[in-house]
Amino acid sequence: MGNCLTVGPNEALVVSGDCCGSDTKTYAVGGWAWAWWLISDTQRITLEIMTLKPRCEDVETAEGVAITVTGVAQVKVMTEQDLLAVACEQFLGKSVIEIKGVVLQTLEGHLRSILGTLTVEQIYQDRDQFAQLVREVAAPDVGRMGIEILSFTIKDVYDKLDYLSSLGKTQTAAVQRDADIGVAEAERDAGIREAECKREMMDVKFQADTKMADSKRELELNKASFNQEVNTKKAEAQLAYELQAAKEQQKIRLEEIEIQVVQRKKQITIGEREIERTDKELIATVKRPAEAEAYRMQQIAEGH
Repeated sequence: MGNCLTVGPNEALVVSGDCCGSDTKTYAVGGWAWAWWLISDTQRITLEIMTLKPRCEDVETAEGVAITVTGVAQVKVMTEQDLLAVACEQFLGKSVIEIKGVVLQTLEGHLRSILGTLTVEQIYQDRDQFAQLVREVAAPDVGRMGIEILSFTIKDVYDKLDYLSSLGKTQTAAVQRDADIGVAEAERDAGIREAECKREMMDVKFQADTKMADSKRELELNKASFNQEVNTKKAEAQLAYELQAAKEQQKIRLEEIEIQVVQRKKQITIGEREIERTDKELIATVKRPAEAEAYRMQQIAEGH
């Protein structure tokens, strides 16, 4: 019989031996494994991240300047089956302090060897590249122990002869010089740009004024053309009205003349008829009686 053992995600369980007498090891991470009573051997190894602080004191660089470097590394046991087996071979049964001590010595050894190949300027000016170099060089050796370097950074670099301080002052002076040059160049460029902006603004204003003047002139021309067209139309309408009025007046005058002619004809006709009536009246009252009297006297004279 046996037990069912569980393990959390922050550690690995190693079960050795089974009921068949095999020495095969079973690895369980964040799960469970079966262990036989009195037969199987169970051990655990941490998978938590371990923080290391490698420190190399008074290490001579490529220029012979002794410096002290302190770094910070984050490492952990890898969980891949083969690499976990390697880590278990190296560290199974050891405490976290012992594991950290072995990895720390490895990192410090590589850190010390790399410091001897670089100048102080290379280490001081580009710490990220220096840390990357340490991580790349140390990773294979640490990996062969089943350990993974998650991160490595340089925390502090200093020396006892104030070389870095002098270097910092030199760099500060160079930075200040570059800053002053940059400010002067920026002010020069700003002045040039300001002048260019003013010129561009004047060009834009001139173009806007010109365009406004052209628009105003075009508007005045359009207004003049419109007024001319309106006045022409008005004159034509007035002339047409006057011509039409004259025609109407002439027509009225002709009609009045015709009326006068008709009236005159009527007056003439009336006069003629009055004359005829008067003649007839004279004939009836004077001529006819006179003729009758003359005829009677003739008859009397003739003895009738």
